[in-house]
Amino acid sequence: MEGIINILKPEFLIETLGLVGVVLIVFAESGLFFSFFLPGDSLLFTAGLFASLGYFNIFLLWIGCVFAAILGDNVGYAFGAKVGPKIFVREDSFFFNKKHIEKTKAFYEKYGKKTIIFARFVPIVRTFAPIFAGVGKMEYKTFFFYNVVGGFSWATFFVFLGFSLGKILPNPDKYVLPIIVVIIFISFLPLIREWLRARKM
Repeated sequence: MEGIINILKPEFLIETLGLVGVVLIVFAESGLFFSFFLPGDSLLFTAGLFASLGYFNIFLLWIGCVFAAILGDNVGYAFGAKVGPKIFVREDSFFFNKKHIEKTKAFYEKYGKKTIIFARFVPIVRTFAPIFAGVGKMEYKTFFFYNVVGGFSWATFFVFLGFSLGKILPNPDKYVLPIIVVIIFISFLPLIREWLRARKM
């Protein structure tokens, strides 16, 4: 178990897989339903921080992550459009749980089409939102617009947040873990709020 946790740590992934690995993980976590458990926000932040230390070219990292996020969502949308309602009757497994669809549905009911943007900043929902859009037959040009806005905003915010803090803080690598914990906590707040609201009903 400890080995799996270590493998999913942003620092380990970045040091092991490099720039290409970061971009591929962003792509997978953005739209492949079996990749919902991969780090997203924390990976982008840590990669940006590492770029400030000279590990990556910040421009290549930023452009790569923006395109990977947008392309990943497009793949998720295409998957949802092709599979359609069948995804709702799919058996639960390690890689798929109907609860994830229900959480995404709740976001759609609250935010409508803008869910594609807001979901970018919410773990798990981020992965299933484009799939749900495909299942719901959202008009593609509408989806694509929100997808571009969301992917650009998400990748830009976290990559440059990490990069900026890395330039400001002395020995920024010492602060990676506590900052990641804060980011993860903030990212999960919308899900925690929805869970508490559901319990009250």
